[in-house]
Amino acid sequence: MPFGRFTRAFACSLLTMTAAAPALADDYPSKPIRWIVPYAAGGGSDFLARTISQGLSPRLGQTIVVDNKPGGNTAIGASETARSAPDGYTMLSADNGTLVFNPALYAKLSYDPEKDLAPVTLLGKFPMILVAGPALKATDVKGFIAEVKASAKGMDYGSAGAGSPHHLAMELLKVETGVNLVHVPYRGAAPSLADVAGGQVPVMMVDLAAGAGFIKGGKVRALAVANPTRLPQLPDVPTFAELGYKNVEAAAQVGIVVPAATPKPIIDKLNHDLVETIKDPTIRQKLVDFGIEPVGDTPAEYAALLKDERVRWHKLIRDLNIKLD
Repeated sequence: MPFGRFTRAFACSLLTMTAAAPALADDYPSKPIRWIVPYAAGGGSDFLARTISQGLSPRLGQTIVVDNKPGGNTAIGASETARSAPDGYTMLSADNGTLVFNPALYAKLSYDPEKDLAPVTLLGKFPMILVAGPALKATDVKGFIAEVKASAKGMDYGSAGAGSPHHLAMELLKVETGVNLVHVPYRGAAPSLADVAGGQVPVMMVDLAAGAGFIKGGKVRALAVANPTRLPQLPDVPTFAELGYKNVEAAAQVGIVVPAATPKPIIDKLNHDLVETIKDPTIRQKLVDFGIEPVGDTPAEYAALLKDERVRWHKLIRDLNIKLD
């Protein structure tokens, strides 16, 4: 083919591709969307997905099918999403474990969160709260630290599982306070909370969504929140920053990601409709009542947050030599 004809053909091809990109968003979605949640039904991430999907579905004009795929510290759901067609019809609820912790905790991982998954938006945060049961005599953080230091063997703490935000929040507290805390992992926040309330384990970090019933019922005591500001649901509970531990900030952060090669117009449409859904007063109030801090940001803002979180938490994991393989 003569060079001039080749150049014209290439230019026409490029123009066709460019024109097709916005059309992808115009035609999308034309069938139901699968929303993978890498946890069992009934938990905080599941509630978040099902609540937002109620408002998102009419905006998109399509059914949204929430598909629970628990296991592998969220790796099963993440891997399935990464292998899915990059067409906007599969999205994943991804938390810090999926996108931040797992690459540092596991020598081998079945997906690469930076290469295989594209950020859409941060849906919301589940701020961590230090709670204590009857096995702890202290009634505040100062007393808790003194009680741990007075024990030669330190103190046990429960978590929702190894590698969970609850686990790493306590490890962060351990580093910042210099006390000896020993991890006792459970299979979920509920059984861990039950043992804290029963006096088998003295303390744990828990999110309000999981712990509200225990706190309001007086089964556990909230000592401090690992959040920059006090929680409106617990106005009398101080932040760690107020108590002199400004670096103790931790939350389960749940966002939406899609396969990495998903076209930008589709990501932008998903982002717009998800953010507008989160802004809806009825949806927003349901999330707040459940103990979730609604967010809704841009793909770029979410990507920047993930970058900062990886730097912060990977250092902690390396320094403490935490490995789950």
